[in-house]
Amino acid sequence: MDFFVSCAKGLEYLLADELTALGCSRATATVAGVNASGALADAQRAVLWSRTASRVLWPIASWDCPDEEALYAGARALDWSDHLHAGLTLAVDAHVSGSAITHARYAAQRTKDAVVDALREHDGQRPDVDLDAPDVRLNLVVRKGRALLSVDLGGGPLHRRGWRRAQGEAPLKENLAAGVLLRGQWPERYAEGGALLDPMCGSGTLLVEGALMAADVAPGLQRIGGAVGGGAGDAVPTPTRWLGFDLERWAELWGEARQRDRAGRAALRPVFHGSDMDRRAIDAAIANATAAGLAESISLRVVPVQQLASTFPALAATPAPGLAVCNPPYDARLAADPALYRALGDALVEAVPAWRASLLCGDEDLAFATGLRARKRYRVFNGALECSLIVSDPVRTERRAPAEPRALGEGAQMVANRLRKNLRSLKSWREREGVDCFRAYDADLPEYAAAIDVYTDADAPGRHWLHVQEYAPPASVPEPTARRRLGDLLAAAREVFELPQERIAVKTRARGKGGSKYGRMDARGEFILVREGAARLRVNLFDYLDTGLFLDHRPLRARIAAEAEGKRFLNLFCYTGAATVQAAMGGAASTTSVDLSATYLQWLAENLRENGLGGSGHQLVQADAVAWLEAERGRYDLVFCDPPTFSNSARAGDFDVQKEHVRLLRAAVARLAPGGVLYFSNNFRRFRLDEAAVAEFARYEEISPATIPRDFARNQRIHRAWRLQPAAAGAPGNG
Repeated sequence: MDFFVSCAKGLEYLLADELTALGCSRATATVAGVNASGALADAQRAVLWSRTASRVLWPIASWDCPDEEALYAGARALDWSDHLHAGLTLAVDAHVSGSAITHARYAAQRTKDAVVDALREHDGQRPDVDLDAPDVRLNLVVRKGRALLSVDLGGGPLHRRGWRRAQGEAPLKENLAAGVLLRGQWPERYAEGGALLDPMCGSGTLLVEGALMAADVAPGLQRIGGAVGGGAGDAVPTPTRWLGFDLERWAELWGEARQRDRAGRAALRPVFHGSDMDRRAIDAAIANATAAGLAESISLRVVPVQQLASTFPALAATPAPGLAVCNPPYDARLAADPALYRALGDALVEAVPAWRASLLCGDEDLAFATGLRARKRYRVFNGALECSLIVSDPVRTERRAPAEPRALGEGAQMVANRLRKNLRSLKSWREREGVDCFRAYDADLPEYAAAIDVYTDADAPGRHWLHVQEYAPPASVPEPTARRRLGDLLAAAREVFELPQERIAVKTRARGKGGSKYGRMDARGEFILVREGAARLRVNLFDYLDTGLFLDHRPLRARIAAEAEGKRFLNLFCYTGAATVQAAMGGAASTTSVDLSATYLQWLAENLRENGLGGSGHQLVQADAVAWLEAERGRYDLVFCDPPTFSNSARAGDFDVQKEHVRLLRAAVARLAPGGVLYFSNNFRRFRLDEAAVAEFARYEEISPATIPRDFARNQRIHRAWRLQPAAAGAPGNG
């Protein structure tokens, strides 16, 4: 029987060798998988034992499929009582190509409908759908007018081994980790007495996978059994409840795997060493090693790569040369730095010169930056990212002399030139206005679509940080092209500002679910203090999409500070309270700040304390701003309202600034004291003020041009702003 086993692109030949060793009579590599021949038992063995496979797909039917009707009819014609009964749950994954059927989700839905209809007709009952953990998972492929329907024998992705409890920012899939280890010939190195080292181990994927490989633990044992050793009960767990599954043969495979697991773990040598400069990464690695039952076998330390040799001095003298493996940072979020790769190569040469190294690098340039000569190079894909896997044996062989920094490419040089031009243009203005945090670049070159903001440490004026926000590229731009352009931009920024990678935060700004532009990014908890006028403000460049300080509102905050003396100030949708701090620094008699987020209010409280502004004169209110306004009876002399474009809170419901702004402004103007002023701003580019409705209760004036700072001159629509006051009694505001 022919069946298909999928894998990450670049692992096909490893997978073919693996399937042959597992008993398949034929295994031919193709794109992102292997066409295999063998008995059902061979496919089930692959589910349990393959380290590089993603899925094992066992075909149950194929038919001509020129259109959607033929798709349904072909699936409906099968005798589904041979495959599942109505008491089981079902899911269908679909992949389609060609012009006849173009929507994979619809194809999956129609296939599911056919199965349900057939079973309902057979015994009057239908199976339920469970997309996350179904009893039976089907896989549909429609290509060149043919439909192929298979059972996913593993029940889902095989890279999920069952031991992962924590992960870093860019975790490596376990089957790709296995590919890195196999290309480095780790099983042979371990058999010869060698050790395994990962000097940038992150959450420990390579180390855990390498230890399980050395212990002869079946990759599917814990994933399917749910515990170390695959479970200790009498019942044999299965990855699928498909009725065609060979339960008797599976029980034999399972029993053999458990015996090998016990023997392998008992004989496992503790020769696994990992380090990382990030304490949180090491904590994650410890959690994962413990969950995999390997806590006693893996040594983990918080150490920068530059201290590798002094931390593990005995590694160079192991009985046999070991293997160094690594998946150093390389995706856009992690802002890969060639200097980091050079440090990695230098550290390996110093610590383990006689060992072999298998390194998964972001691309050829980063591989080159290690300074190691690669005996073998492999092109592999980590998700959508094309990477270069290099094998150096031994590490010290013909070590290249330290090279001069490679010149910037043409695109990066253009960005660098524009950055330098912008910095020159802004210099006198920044010095005159005392601006420490500013926008240095905002998609000035359209194909390099990103914003670069500079933040200067308030306590170390020469210490700068960059906040780089990549604008999501249009669908017409291929992912590799977008990635290369971002790499060029980051290379230019590092050269112009002479900053290391760890002081550059890189994010992609795109609309999230429901239109929200906010999202959790990281968990570093790292704040820096910056200066704006006389105020000191806390910003966080890494943990959130925004930093805690909207730089484009700098002039509005300055205006508020200038007008606040002796006044009662109200800040609606206050965020982290930068405007509140400026009003207080300007001598406001009192401040009231309203936001639904406890996180932002705590941030504001810390900003106030940083400026010596604690006390009862500053009220922080956790509430929905609109509802709070409509219930409030106090009066205010100066109000600032900068609502989000859209938010969907479980506590307050949906908010849409275009739909809600009249209600919001009416309630805010009603709280103004005689002679009071409301400043209203928002960042929705298509916003249209309902002038007729607002004129019924307010006099208004658009002040947008005066509130756009010099460093945002290229982006005049970054926000719009209005100054409002109550309309005279009985008269329309701007009629």
